[in-house]
Amino acid sequence: MITDIFAPYEAGHKEQGPAITGVRINGQGEIAALTKSEFGLLHAEGRLKKAKTGIGSSALFLVSYGRRSTCHNGTDDFDFSDPHFRLKRIHSLFERKALLTDPVEFLTRLHYRGIRWKRPATGGALERMASLFRQELNIDSTAWLERDCDFNGELKKLNRLQQRITVMALDAARHLIGAHQMSIAPLDTPSLLLFDRPDIFCTRGMFPTWARLMDALFPHTQFIITLDQPSRRAFPWNLLSRTCTLPTTEETPRKLPSRLPQKAVLLVDLDSRLPNLALMKLSSFFKNQGRKVFLARHEARLAGVECVFASGVFSIASTLNRLSRVRRYYGDALVAGGTGIDVNLRLPPEVEGLAADYSLYPELGDRAIGFLTRGCPFRCPFCLVPAKEGDVRQVCDLDDLMTKGRRKLILLDDNILSHPKAKVFLEEMARRNLAINFNQTLDIRFVDRDIAKLLLRIQCSNVRFTRLVYHFSLKDNRNLDGVRRKYDLFGFTPGDNVEFVCMYGYDTNLAQDVERFRFLRSLPGAYVYVQPYRPPPGGEPANLAGFFDDRAAALIDELIRIVFPQNMKSMENYYRWISRLYAERFGRPHMSLVDTIFRYNRRERRGHYLAALCNGLDSERKNRSYVQ
Repeated sequence: MITDIFAPYEAGHKEQGPAITGVRINGQGEIAALTKSEFGLLHAEGRLKKAKTGIGSSALFLVSYGRRSTCHNGTDDFDFSDPHFRLKRIHSLFERKALLTDPVEFLTRLHYRGIRWKRPATGGALERMASLFRQELNIDSTAWLERDCDFNGELKKLNRLQQRITVMALDAARHLIGAHQMSIAPLDTPSLLLFDRPDIFCTRGMFPTWARLMDALFPHTQFIITLDQPSRRAFPWNLLSRTCTLPTTEETPRKLPSRLPQKAVLLVDLDSRLPNLALMKLSSFFKNQGRKVFLARHEARLAGVECVFASGVFSIASTLNRLSRVRRYYGDALVAGGTGIDVNLRLPPEVEGLAADYSLYPELGDRAIGFLTRGCPFRCPFCLVPAKEGDVRQVCDLDDLMTKGRRKLILLDDNILSHPKAKVFLEEMARRNLAINFNQTLDIRFVDRDIAKLLLRIQCSNVRFTRLVYHFSLKDNRNLDGVRRKYDLFGFTPGDNVEFVCMYGYDTNLAQDVERFRFLRSLPGAYVYVQPYRPPPGGEPANLAGFFDDRAAALIDELIRIVFPQNMKSMENYYRWISRLYAERFGRPHMSLVDTIFRYNRRERRGHYLAALCNGLDSERKNRSYVQ
């Protein structure tokens, strides 16, 4: 049984401090989790934590090595297809045939990213290794940092002892870099390395050199090694005083007091990605009465609360679960509303007419937020606006919104271009030289030559106002020729940023989605932001029975070839949705799609994803068999 006491520096403040975990390894090198009774054998102080499978798991990093080593030769798994890859990092401690990293393939990949593409994390790691190998092992590593390098030939130049030490160091480096995908200095991250008699594989004469090399290569790593008495005497004396200390628990200051003052009001923002305008107006209302107002994000359980107002924008499981917990705690003191909870519950007129309290969300800075108009003339069945807002109407003017000299406005209008005075609104924005984020997108169907000219005069921006962006929506693939004619009125170029929001999982099938994305890719400057259909409260789920046809595999191959120049994170979410749906429908994963999902981001999670996908298919097959 192997145990480890560690401080997971990536954990939240409630999970910081020492924790205890372990695994059980049998004589064949097979790994299993500890049972409850085996956990009872661990007497160190700290939280008990199960050992995790997977690839990265940087907060629980452990590698171990036995007395002999053999490395892969063209057989290494750099695509992370094995979900138990992380646990096998310790196999060589127990199994002489366990294979270490293919050094040629690893160095080639590291060189490609770090030298050819100048990635700082991999480039810095390769530079450190080249320098230390030259300094400690007398290896001529000059070519390692040149633009072209044949690592197969370079490693063949090494003598047998140099190869042994290099292979072991490269393996540890490979695992650290793989586990710390987001770190700028992965070799500097805390870790634990176990070695059984390193003086045997590197020889007693080279053992002090090996110790200095590993200490310099992994400066924040704790080493646990076994040695015989002569090797202990040969251990570099200056390294004996080096220690790795566990970080102490950090206290996070409370944002809210444990008990609110008498007659205080608690506002709970259940899920907003933007500041919640309704809560900002409620804050103004209660502050005008002289009452203290406190804002909690997601949820809070505070004593002494007289009244609680919770608002949720999205009707999704996480929002509803938070609401349920808040309701259980506060009972009748809670009033809950918002688009995701109750579309019929509105602010009273005396509250709706107040200015927003911007001190509630100081992160807004110099940005204003609000509505000029509400409502929409269309009755799209997937949309809440018809039931919640009704027909389009003006509810405010720019003077009311742009208080205290603000020059930036997050506009929440449902369909401002559908209002009869749309050109008047746009003209005023352009005349006042305002920066506007049309947060709910613009309806390109209402664009004509005059509106296009006005929008080009306005500083249309993203929500943070860090760059110019035009936001449109494209709900389906009907009348794409008309959309192109409207788009051409702007004269956009490939250097512009024009975002089209596309919904999926409602009334389009895969073939129509591919057609829509292919069309948008043909528009200069355009890119796509895809978002899933979420049924409104009481709404019907989408019928996906006809989403795939007999061309499904070929259409997915075409889909992944449509690559936009930016904002592909939302498209990755769409890929994952398609991947799960395809596996459920056809009983197998679409491997090209899986490879695309993990081509650039979180490649270390690929094996875990495939295992979860296949486990889901196995469960479904068992359920079908049981029903039959």
